[in-house]
Amino acid sequence: MEKTDTAMKAAEVMKEEASPVDAKPNATSFRNYLTLAKMGIVNSNLMTAFAGFFLAATYTSGYSFVGNLHYLFLTLLGIGLVMAGGCTLNNYIDRDIDHLMKRTEERPTVTGLVEPKQVLAVGLMQAGIGLAVLLAVEVTAAIIALVGFVVYVGIYSMWLKRTHSLNTIVGSIAGAVPPLAAWAAVDPSLHTYAWALFAIMFIWQPPHFLALAMKRCDEYRAAGIPMLPVVAGFEMTKRQIVVYVAALIPVSLLLFEFGTFYTIVAAILGLGWLGLGVMGWKMKDDVKWARLMFVYSLNYLTILFVLMVIVHL
Repeated sequence: MEKTDTAMKAAEVMKEEASPVDAKPNATSFRNYLTLAKMGIVNSNLMTAFAGFFLAATYTSGYSFVGNLHYLFLTLLGIGLVMAGGCTLNNYIDRDIDHLMKRTEERPTVTGLVEPKQVLAVGLMQAGIGLAVLLAVEVTAAIIALVGFVVYVGIYSMWLKRTHSLNTIVGSIAGAVPPLAAWAAVDPSLHTYAWALFAIMFIWQPPHFLALAMKRCDEYRAAGIPMLPVVAGFEMTKRQIVVYVAALIPVSLLLFEFGTFYTIVAAILGLGWLGLGVMGWKMKDDVKWARLMFVYSLNYLTILFVLMVIVHL
């Protein structure tokens, strides 16, 4: 009798300690879908979208920012959902190669925590709801967001990412859409400043993502993704990064009418990034330099767009 009880207890312990791999995947986990939506990317882009909306409200005669906070909420919700949908679908498309890269090998689409058909359905639903929300705010904003979505999912994720090193440039179009779409929610005619925001975002992205590609060069090579460092080497990539950073400085200064304080800080930020870029030819550790450039790029974007808002308060 004692032996039987012992065996039963042992069986229960083994059942309780069974590996998660043997358990049925929790496909409905909210956290898994947040991971698929790449919330870090979504949140950083919503920051630029907020700046676009705020500045549009500032420069649109008779428009009250405070009096239209509900439109701000709907605009950010719509843009956020469209971006989340694009990122979720990107996970769906890349599920066959993500296991080859360390930074993506834990994605729910790789570990099996979410079924592919559910990822596809959720991505399309997110994008569809986001576009519907934007349509309720302003048609032009919805059209711009749709263009960004198609570029990111259809052109970048499904085609250029796996075929050509220009993938970073084309993908930058989608990444530059949030502030433009948010501006359109207030001012569909799109002031020159709106296009300046778009240009800043468009030119900022290549040096940002090329630095990341240098950091993860071996992973991209293993996955067969033709990022510039993979197909052309580090020296060419470093030159391209510096060229884009140099081009970004005058573009950021197109907004000199934002005031002397903005102009000075923007110039210092840009020159600091350019100086760090030039140091790349003296540093022996290219990966360390790429890491520094990547971190600087994040701080640059955050400070610049927060500064745009602050000088208009």
